[in-house]
Amino acid sequence: MPDQPPPRPPGSRPTLAHVAREAGVSTALVSIVMRGAPGASDATRERVRRIADSMGYVRDERARKLRQSSSRLIGVTFDLQQPFHGDLVEHLYAAAAARGYDLAISAVAPTRDEDVAIQALLRERCEVAVLLGSMLDDETIRQVSATVPVLLVVRDGAAAGVSSVRSDDVTGVGLAVDHLIGLGHRRIAHVDGGTAPGAAERRAGFLAAVRRHGAQDSSRVVTGGLTEQDGSRGMRELLESADPPTAVVAFNDRCAAGVLDHLVRSRVDVPGDVSVTGYDDSRLAISPHAQMTTVSQNPEEMAESAVAGALDLAQGGQPRQVVLTPHLIARETTAAARETQA
Repeated sequence: MPDQPPPRPPGSRPTLAHVAREAGVSTALVSIVMRGAPGASDATRERVRRIADSMGYVRDERARKLRQSSSRLIGVTFDLQQPFHGDLVEHLYAAAAARGYDLAISAVAPTRDEDVAIQALLRERCEVAVLLGSMLDDETIRQVSATVPVLLVVRDGAAAGVSSVRSDDVTGVGLAVDHLIGLGHRRIAHVDGGTAPGAAERRAGFLAAVRRHGAQDSSRVVTGGLTEQDGSRGMRELLESADPPTAVVAFNDRCAAGVLDHLVRSRVDVPGDVSVTGYDDSRLAISPHAQMTTVSQNPEEMAESAVAGALDLAQGGQPRQVVLTPHLIARETTAAARETQA
């Protein structure tokens, strides 16, 4: 029998060699058992697995991937503070697993920049990187794509020369405006997304929609952003204006949550005095505190398209831009304008 390793120090991670020593067999035979490969009897497999379990042996997946020519890993960066990104990641896991792939997740947070998150994915040998709501400029994205194929989600990738999957933001915001106009609202405001991905498109969609309905003179856009604080600040500005709106279209559900919070604290009835719509149909839209009218980006369809597009890139495909059609979900934060009620 080959030389055996020294006894495992207390508290250290057991290896194949330590399992082999305990079982009195070769390391190669233990490897065969753990991989489920031919070459070991049923009795040996049962005994080796029992010993490995008792020792707390866990197969080193990272080492296994390093020995493979294909890691079968899709890297994903997402903003830890964005509920819609969490919803997308859940669907990305399912879409990847259905194709025999797994995800390597790397979060972007206030204390962790997006470039750090991407570098962590590159160390995992991911075959392709999927960036959710990336805030990087086009040139930086092009540089990343020179190292690993890149697909952007909820942002257009054409300018950066990479693939993308997003919803039609112009149409989506238009659906929210159509809904509010249908309820009799004419004084409609948009608390926008500032410089966030998709903000310019949603802003343009809002302005086009109010023009289409002839409500441009009684409607306005105020600066907002991605967060509840941005929504609250935007709503405060609107309430302090000479002619406050009767309806608000927020950039996303987080921004809408801030709008709702400020209205509640200002003792403004929602939806009696002011109707509010969000965007994303994230978990925030169905919280116990507010069943929010919102625009759904179809996260399951978006995830399916993202994984399909990412794997096409990994296999040498050309960058493609996929635009999905959103739909509006009416809940409890919108109602008929006061002046139209009987």
